[in-house]
This record gives sequence, structure tokens and C-alpha cells, in this order.
Amino acid sequence: MGQFSRRPEAGSLLGLIAVFVFFALVGGKVFLSPAGYASWLNVAAEIGIVALPVGLLMIAGDMDLSIGAVIPAASLTVAIISGHYGLPEIVGISAGLGIGLLVGFFNGYLVNRTGVPSLIVTIGSMFGVMGLTLGLTVLIAGSTGVSLVPGPTIKAILGDFVGGMFQVTIFWWLLFVAAFFQLLHVSPVGNWIFALGGDKVSARNAGIPTERLTVALYMLSGFCAAFVGVSQVLVYQSAQVLAGQSFIFNSIMCVVIGGVLLTGGAGSVVGIVLGTLTFAIVNQGIYFTGIDPNLGSVIIGALLLVAVMMNDKFRLMAMSYATKKKK
Repeated sequence: MGQFSRRPEAGSLLGLIAVFVFFALVGGKVFLSPAGYASWLNVAAEIGIVALPVGLLMIAGDMDLSIGAVIPAASLTVAIISGHYGLPEIVGISAGLGIGLLVGFFNGYLVNRTGVPSLIVTIGSMFGVMGLTLGLTVLIAGSTGVSLVPGPTIKAILGDFVGGMFQVTIFWWLLFVAAFFQLLHVSPVGNWIFALGGDKVSARNAGIPTERLTVALYMLSGFCAAFVGVSQVLVYQSAQVLAGQSFIFNSIMCVVIGGVLLTGGAGSVVGIVLGTLTFAIVNQGIYFTGIDPNLGSVIIGALLLVAVMMNDKFRLMAMSYATKKKK
């Protein structure tokens, strides 16, 4: 138990089990049906792809709020290029993903060069991208929304439903999880990320390329946000300027519920996945019960507080256990 409690995802695993059992009992057979699983897995996949790089940035001691603007910017870029102008979809998708990489590079560059906290930098870039997206969309398309009817091949790869219920994004999420697990827990870069969140000055003195690593993490965050934006426009066949705002705090909640420290230096990909599943189950499971759906936000807020307290409690227990073991 001591070894288990030392794991950063210990509290989130127990929270996931408790939440799933609760909604399975209250929601009944509908919640446990394929449609019920699809309802929260589809949500988890979209938020999960964004939460993974946000989690890595938080482990490194940084934050990225610009994802809320990158998602609609990427969606509208694809819709305008391939829907409004009729260019090949691969061109629109490449441009949409490029927007995410560009914003990520801009964020990382400013954080390194100015020394301004990442929270302020990414808030500024979020409003800047949001304003540009709104202005250019209205100027080009004459409205705040643009439609797109994707071809069958592109739709099957990025925007289709398996069995009529499960978004293909779920499988992409699993690929992203495997890639991020390799990056954080297997490759040497993972140690650099943890060191960056522990002490940037010490990490730099140890020979870690902290500036390049910071830029790379922000570009990774921008790319994943843009990927979700591209996926959304292909699934729903339309893009809106204000879409994506909910991803900002939802992704942070998933990461925190998953055991990542707000101060940086600790966390895991497994914990982020568990936190994402927990959030998605609560977010969607409320509709399978007789509870007022308006109370969903209250439950999620309470879950966040409980998760933080549980993570701190498990960490203190682990430290106490380790001390006793040495004695």
C-alpha cells in the first residue's frame, strides 16, 4: 500500500472507481449500455488529447490557456480553406495543424525571452488568436461559423463514428496516450521535463536545453489542441468562433484530478488518463440519473477539491511510509 500510495495516480484511480460505481448504480442499465459508454468516452477522447500536453507543461512548471483559442482557430482554418474556398482537405488540415504549432512556438518563445509567467503569456495569446480568428472569419466568410462536408476518406480517418456511436477520435486518443507515455516515462526527455518543473535554474546548469524543451512542449500543446479542432470540424461538419472555451479549465481539471501538482515536478500520463475518464464520467453520467443536470458543475467542482485533497493525503502517507521504512 505504501508503494501504491507513492504513485501520483493513486488517488485518481480510487476516485475513478468510486465515480464509476456510483453512476453505474444510479444510472442503471442505460449508463452501462454501449450508448452510455460512448457518451463519456467521446468526451474523454477530445478532452484527453488536449489534457496530455497540458499535463506535461504543468509537470514542467508552466501553463497553457491558449488552447481555448487554438481549437476554434484550427477548425475554422480547415473549414475556410477546404469548405469556403474548396481547396483539398489535406491542405486545410495541414494549415489547421500549422496554426497550432505556430501559436505554440510563439508562446514558448515569449515565455523564454520575456520571463513573464506562462499564465499571463498564454492568456494574452489566447485573446490575440481569438480576436484574429473572429475578425478574419467574419471578413472572409461573412459570419462567425463556416460549414464543411468532408470526403469519405478523411471523414473515416478523423471524423467518423464506429458502430454509429463511438468517435474515431477515441482511437487517436489511445495513440496519443501511448506516445506521451513513451515521451514522459521511457525516453530521457521525461527526466528533463520533471527536472524543469523541479528547478529550471538547476536543470539548465545540469546541461538540459531548458529553452528548447519549453518551446517544444508549447508547440506540442498547440499541435494537440489544433488536432482536436480539426477532428471537431470533420465530425460536426461546421466550425464556430467560440467553440473550445470549455477545454481550457476542463483540461486543467482532468490533469489536477489525475494527480499532477500545480507547482510542477510531479505527475504521470496514467494519472492524466484516469483524471480525464473521471471527469468525463461525471460530466456525462449526470444525465443518466435523476439528478438535476445543472448540478453537474457543482459535482465536478467538489470532485476537483476532493481530488486535490486526496492526492495531497496520499503523498503525505507515502512520505511517512518511506521515512518509517528507512528507520
